Amino acid sequence: MPLSVSNTAQPDPALVALNRFGLGARPGDEFGKIAGDARGYLKAELTQPDIALISTDDPANAGLLDSTAAIQASMAANAERKAARERLPAASMVPAVTDAPPGTAETAAPRPAMPPVEADIYRADAQARFNKALGAGAGFVERLVGFWSNHFCVSVAKGQLVRACAGAFEREAIRPFVLGRFADMLLAVEHHPAMLFYLDNQQSIGPDSRAGKRRGRGLNENLAREILELHTLGVGSGYAQADVTSFAGMLTGWTMAGRKGRLGEPGSFVFNANAHQPGEAMLLGKTYAAGGMGQAEAALNDIASHAATARHIATKLARHFIADDPPPAAVDRLAEAFAKTDGDLRALALALIDMPEAWSTPLSKLRSPFDYVVAVRRAIGPSAGNEPQRTLRWLRALGEPLWQPPGPNGFSDRTENWASAEGLKTRLDIAWQAARQASDIGNPNDMLATLVGASASAETREAIARAESKEQGLALLLMAPEFQRR
Repeated sequence: MPLSVSNTAQPDPALVALNRFGLGARPGDEFGKIAGDARGYLKAELTQPDIALISTDDPANAGLLDSTAAIQASMAANAERKAARERLPAASMVPAVTDAPPGTAETAAPRPAMPPVEADIYRADAQARFNKALGAGAGFVERLVGFWSNHFCVSVAKGQLVRACAGAFEREAIRPFVLGRFADMLLAVEHHPAMLFYLDNQQSIGPDSRAGKRRGRGLNENLAREILELHTLGVGSGYAQADVTSFAGMLTGWTMAGRKGRLGEPGSFVFNANAHQPGEAMLLGKTYAAGGMGQAEAALNDIASHAATARHIATKLARHFIADDPPPAAVDRLAEAFAKTDGDLRALALALIDMPEAWSTPLSKLRSPFDYVVAVRRAIGPSAGNEPQRTLRWLRALGEPLWQPPGPNGFSDRTENWASAEGLKTRLDIAWQAARQASDIGNPNDMLATLVGASASAETREAIARAESKEQGLALLLMAPEFQRR
């Protein structure tokens, strides 16, 4: 069944709610009931104040660490690894001269065992995220969490420290604010040690600061540039290189306390006044008085409410939830809602639900790898082995490893980047694996009605009806265009 099968008819409201806005149907979801008030079904999620949070009071999440504890654990593990390397005899660091082929066990120098601390923390956070997605109702708020986590992304490829705290970053800087104010989320993100470390702000020293004069160090513009280009205003919004440099100076001193704790509790956010560029600074034509940490905070609040930020966020949201090339009217309405409510993200989510284009535009976007894998796991139920390792392997195979985007701009939100022949082949492999692992497969024809409602094409229905086994029928269903699209 090719994914190019098109359907220009008005989409089923229940399918729009579950696929375009949500994470996919689960066994027991009633399409007819949802379709009767699809907008209300989604809006009900937005009335639950703590719906986005992952509670550490839940016994299933008892092992989760906050970012400070996670970073401290990584620092301690790194110190242990370093000490173990230093304890190796000097001779062991030089390859032995033997007649054995290079790279064999006989020529390899012994290495100390690497403590799996960061990997364990990462897997625990991954499991908590997967469980949250699998247990969500429609999953609209979880989709919003995914959107904002990708918008303000960090990458575990940066190193073990980010691997240890990437999950905590999402829990602390994204989830509490996903239905709050954009400015509050922005401030939480830019204060977070994960973001500061990821974008090298601990290396940024004001040239005229006490530390700068003493060490001869200077600015690192990574954080300032990505805030303006990716997090707020967007490319081509009118800022200049001088704004980037000035803003970088305002952000100096924003750092993380090191392992020795000279500046504060190790792993926590601290403002180091000795590294801060002194004096007033200008950004986008406005002068900000000298004020230590408050100088950059004032600038962040201003750019959070800038018209260019409203349009940048509106465009990305419309692209994520409606179409790769969203209708201009939809972008205009979202930008207006952002501006009128001072960046109220709950109001923005409501505006998205009430948007006619969200319900009339054909379901043409391909689910992202994460959304697809979650939809598969929701479809087959909890009996299919829900340990995180398998899901993490699937995501890596599909090119969207969890919390590991290729750059600060996050993973692509365009279908063309996920619809390669290799990517679709991998989806087919995953569909077959999931079908074989499902221990209690129902009739695939009945599951078709549960998962895609009445929207299944004649081609899809015929393919599943002709399947030679339940496993084959389920695999075909999980690869059907109606299941892949959102």
